[in-house]
Amino acid sequence: MAGNTFGTLFTLTTFGESHGNAIGGIIDGCPAGLTLDFKAISSDMSRRKPGQSTITTQRKEDDEVKFLSGIFEGKTTGTPIGFVIENSNQKSKDYSHIKDVYRPSHADFTYDKKYGIRDHRGGGRSSARETACRVVAGAIAKQLLKKITIHAFVSSVGDISIDKPYEELDFSKTENNIVRCPDEAVAEKMISKIKEIKKSGDTIGGTIMCVLKNVPVGLGEPVFDKLHAQLGKAMLSINAVKGFEFGSGFCATRMKGSEHNDLFNEDGSTKSNLSGGIQGGISNGMDIYFRVAFKPVATLMQKQKTIDSKGKVVTMLGKGRHDPCVVPRAVPIVEAMAALVLADFWLLNKISKL
Repeated sequence: MAGNTFGTLFTLTTFGESHGNAIGGIIDGCPAGLTLDFKAISSDMSRRKPGQSTITTQRKEDDEVKFLSGIFEGKTTGTPIGFVIENSNQKSKDYSHIKDVYRPSHADFTYDKKYGIRDHRGGGRSSARETACRVVAGAIAKQLLKKITIHAFVSSVGDISIDKPYEELDFSKTENNIVRCPDEAVAEKMISKIKEIKKSGDTIGGTIMCVLKNVPVGLGEPVFDKLHAQLGKAMLSINAVKGFEFGSGFCATRMKGSEHNDLFNEDGSTKSNLSGGIQGGISNGMDIYFRVAFKPVATLMQKQKTIDSKGKVVTMLGKGRHDPCVVPRAVPIVEAMAALVLADFWLLNKISKL
């Protein structure tokens, strides 16, 4: 299966399935001599792991990372960093009822038709369990970037959304609630909504906003590897993502050029930032901000009509442990993928000029 490696210089290759013995990855291109903060890696893993609250899947996984190579006495050696994360709480029997049945809007049908075989246990390789590997690599990439800060948070759940610009939010409050929304009043409404949806056996979507601060001028490689193009690819590779917009996004289509242009200050900064920190595919030193849209989880605890592998119409009822809304656990995944993109461009920038 192709498509398991992300990045150009700072690369991540992942392997494993949701209900296999383990998942893992190989990080290549990380410079030697980086002192790693293993507590920071563990913290990001805890933010993503299942079973962390009443509004997430109740699968229990410690998600402890075992590093196999590329690290000596707490520092990177410049060689490939191999790691594994053991799966310890699989309940494969929960998926026996879909062995020959395709869940609507899931990857079951497309995987089976493409490869002629599929691992129906938890979705196999198509499961969001794989994203734990991305969080490991992203946590290391964050430490390489040092001065750059990455702040992601839940900006909407269903029709409940934050109505303030991100500049008015206190990002330190993001982890104060289980939905990871820095606006405490809005967070309470989001949590109530998710619990209501979960009780009905349904699921709901939402958005995550991410703000990148202190990004130096010059990251991005025209023409096809523009910074926003790679950020978009990174976000759209995350399970359940249906949309990506940066800066003014789709709102720009309703504006005139005289309203949208970011006028310069004498120091090169801009008076507004509708460009979202990126111009010509290259970072301009202003905050980079973007939103990622997540669809509702496909597996419902409700009866639905579908087809089996022989094309027969059948009725199925979802079983197992699933998130009623993915966005609270997806926050560290969005941060991780942003960090991988920035780390890659940061290294590329070092070789782009004398």
